Amino acid sequence: MKNNPRSHGLWEASAPPPPGARPLAGFIECDVAVVGAGYTGLSAALHLAQGGASVAVIEAVDIGYGGSGRNVGLVNAGMWVMPEKLTSELGQLYGRRLLELLGEAPSLVFDIVQRHDIACEAVRSGTLHCAVGAAGLKEITERARQWRALGAPVHVLDARETARKVGTSVYRGALLDKRAGTIQPLAYARGLARAALRAGAAIYSGSPVARLEDTGSRWRLHTRGEGAVEAPWVIVATNAYSGVDGLWAKLRRELVHLPYFNMATPPLDSALRQAILPERQGAWDTRQVLSSFRFDQAGRLVFGSVGALRGAGSSIHRDWGRRALRHLFPQLADIDFEHEWYGSIGMTANALPRFHRMGRNMISFSGYNGRGIAPGTAFGREMARLVLGELCEEDLPLPASAVLPIKLRTAREYWYEAGSQVVHMFGARI
Repeated sequence: MKNNPRSHGLWEASAPPPPGARPLAGFIECDVAVVGAGYTGLSAALHLAQGGASVAVIEAVDIGYGGSGRNVGLVNAGMWVMPEKLTSELGQLYGRRLLELLGEAPSLVFDIVQRHDIACEAVRSGTLHCAVGAAGLKEITERARQWRALGAPVHVLDARETARKVGTSVYRGALLDKRAGTIQPLAYARGLARAALRAGAAIYSGSPVARLEDTGSRWRLHTRGEGAVEAPWVIVATNAYSGVDGLWAKLRRELVHLPYFNMATPPLDSALRQAILPERQGAWDTRQVLSSFRFDQAGRLVFGSVGALRGAGSSIHRDWGRRALRHLFPQLADIDFEHEWYGSIGMTANALPRFHRMGRNMISFSGYNGRGIAPGTAFGREMARLVLGELCEEDLPLPASAVLPIKLRTAREYWYEAGSQVVHMFGARI
């Protein structure tokens, strides 16, 4: 997108073409204006249109331009935060409610994929959280205990079984979560858009919102072109890609950007594809500067970690990727990468998402902390249900909270980017 192969990489090269969306021109009226065409905004639009509401999605660049088109494609349940810590942070009422919603969120994603026949390489064979050393094994064992107490189908695999499922003996064990799976993330976003359009929603790309006007009972959103949309309800679904100087800049100031990159090999031969992740789980490890890996439908191994592919980081992370891949899978020593791309994850201070009232009938969920696919889809649906009157605000999985700027945000972002370069400069040297 924007003639930048490092923005969406393999996903843009292999996704079905986007549905037709043009810039907003002229004046329109609808029941709900949705700002942002990522998972949250598109899920909200789909469920609103299915519920009989007229809805217009206003996107600054293109469908799936933000994190929705750049991520690894792991459809995981829950958040990075362990269940008991989540409940401790939010209290029993909201904690259990959020855990239930997010525990079922992968099913929502795969049900939508099936119901709307979305071609997004969906594979629901689970995910593997791989333990690095004794500390990693302890972490996944405790995570499994907490999820099993809630009835979740998660299992701790020993080192031997992990080696069989992953194809390497590097890990001490792994947590297999059977609720989860993988998708082609940009293809899923574009498929959600098609489903929303078929349901009656309108989608306008290349239409950044420049001005917001309160008319008393309705909101009027003016784009930088000649367009304007007026609606009594506004859903702000810009998350980590909220403009730092835009109308919803305070959402951006609440999030620390954690850069994350992915690289993809050419399609591997059948023998290699049977030796590595033979059951096609998506995987990631317990390191603080983690690694993730999964296959796409064509047999490319997608390998990623924390970092930005710009400046010195480009060569540092690429060289690390080659070393790390050889360390995990020596049979790939002569395999290079044919695609590389990166984006930003929005991290909150407590690593949990937020629900905000941005004004009268103006609502937002954001802060997915690296778990955008399933939570984004679920939160979009919940906002649609709220607007449609199917539930009250008190029934939402999170309480409304004030938007609070995160302390030392710029310094933390610099630390994440520079720190990942230092780790990768010396990492996986064997």
